[in-house]
Amino acid sequence: MTIIYIARHGQNEDNVRGILNGHRDLPLTDLGRQQARQLARHIKDRELVFDAVYASPLGRAFETAAIVAAALGLAEPIVHNDLIERDFGIMTGKLVADIEEICAPDIIKAENVTYFLHPDGAETFPELLARGQRVLDFMAHQHPDQTVLLACHGDIGKMIYAAATSTPWRQVLTDFYFGNTDIIGPVDVS
Repeated sequence: MTIIYIARHGQNEDNVRGILNGHRDLPLTDLGRQQARQLARHIKDRELVFDAVYASPLGRAFETAAIVAAALGLAEPIVHNDLIERDFGIMTGKLVADIEEICAPDIIKAENVTYFLHPDGAETFPELLARGQRVLDFMAHQHPDQTVLLACHGDIGKMIYAAATSTPWRQVLTDFYFGNTDIIGPVDVS
């Protein structure tokens, strides 16, 4: 059986300024690097052992994964392009505070996040869910009977979880908050 854990990257410069990242690639802040080190300590405290670490190609997730892998004595993370964050389309680079004004009524409001559903050029959540399933299929094929850490982003991380647990994507958006360096798992994806 293949087991995965999903971790979100540490705080980056856009997070601090309340800007929607999407495919933007600004670096981690000093706090984001500290969060990654705390994530590594949390993983050690839980006595989790990983056979491989994968990361999004975006720097904020890759650097988070690299900090964790180094602290755990693991090989450098492997980039997996399907772990990249959702393409936010016209919302890329916009202020988080402007989501409702620009996208309502096509939004879902959770306790800590307002999700936009389909602004121009953005990946839809069903498309993201399909991409999440591709990640799971790849991991199950490449890592049978192993445990893998996936370092990625908020929206794709939630859709990987939705695919792995067969939970409706709308429900996963509101079920829990997936903050910087939060970790979800274990999830059996065999």
